[in-house]
Amino acid sequence: MLLCWLRYGGEIMGPTSFLFPNEVHITWTVMIVLYPYITGMVAGAFIVSSFYHVFGMKQLKPIARFALVSSLAFLLFATVPLLNHLGKADRALNIILTPNFTSAMSGFGYIYMAYMVIVILEVWFSYRSDFIKKYHNAKGTVKFIYKILILWNDNDNDNTKKYDHKMIIFLGGLGIPVACVLHGYVGFLFGSIKANLWWSTPLMFIIFIFSAIVSGLAVLLWLYIFVHWLRKTKVNQESVDLMSKWLWGFMIIAVTLELMEILSISYERTEKWEILSKLIFGELRWSYLYLQIGLFSIGSFLILSLTSLFKMKTQYKNFLIWLSSGMLLLQVLLMRWNVVIGGQLVSKSLRGFTGYFPGLFEKEGILVGLIILIVPFILLRYFDKLFPFFDSQKISETK
Repeated sequence: MLLCWLRYGGEIMGPTSFLFPNEVHITWTVMIVLYPYITGMVAGAFIVSSFYHVFGMKQLKPIARFALVSSLAFLLFATVPLLNHLGKADRALNIILTPNFTSAMSGFGYIYMAYMVIVILEVWFSYRSDFIKKYHNAKGTVKFIYKILILWNDNDNDNTKKYDHKMIIFLGGLGIPVACVLHGYVGFLFGSIKANLWWSTPLMFIIFIFSAIVSGLAVLLWLYIFVHWLRKTKVNQESVDLMSKWLWGFMIIAVTLELMEILSISYERTEKWEILSKLIFGELRWSYLYLQIGLFSIGSFLILSLTSLFKMKTQYKNFLIWLSSGMLLLQVLLMRWNVVIGGQLVSKSLRGFTGYFPGLFEKEGILVGLIILIVPFILLRYFDKLFPFFDSQKISETK
């Protein structure tokens, strides 16, 4: 106890605080924050693409394929933070080779692989006609690569297009529940740990799913508006307006669920609230109250309320939507931080807290986290070169 008190200079741990020796260090760090954050964007982006492919929402046609390929780009890196945290990445396939159907952790491996197959197949059926056109126009090695992509079958007629469309609808419909399970599983994993007061709630599963949809909508809107601004091309305003309203609605649901959970605990006034109130108003005061709830939740709500309920110039409106999308990406990231890190700050004795801030050059530090977070966006840029997502209609005048 004395060593722990001296370690933190008597600031984080006071004389009445108590930590067991194995609670001084945080076990799940930045990588376990990024892991559910990236998987959330995967699930959210796929659900947006399914709104067009499965439910036929024509307003989302300009962004549907971009959403689908974005889901694939993030999916390819969803397990990288987890593998970096665990180490021994070469042993990851043991989950598949030596299955254990009673393990929640190995369950993620099955879900992830099934979802990967669904997304890759849907992308292939969505772009098969484009691959065939590029195959006929290409030469040499590039032509051979496209021949492999089309599986040596260059038939492209009305019958094949109808079949492709049916497969896209089927895979999109199948992928929606799998996407929800993929990310809801993370919430289930945290919520099922009864020993942790901050995590142990049946609402964790639902909160993670809705926050995933928020992050998926936010990243698509942010990228869509930014790329068109960079290329000086027109956005499809109907798509932007619809997605911003959905973002507004799902954000309200996600934040309300989080707040209702806290309010219910505070109303009960049990010993659980005694320690969690100190966590919320103490260690997580800045990251949870001022930033996640205050600036990025209430601030985004006010901005999206203005863009959804009031008329304004298109350029100002799109800038505010883009700004609020970026704010909500940070809000969801902070939510992951406060859940993963915040839950580990509480002592099992319920009489003290530990502290944590990541280093810059550590194996699971800030720099490595930024690299892992940025790489999917770079990959998405190269995907765009392989099969362009957007039209290249130039802006004729500024509205």
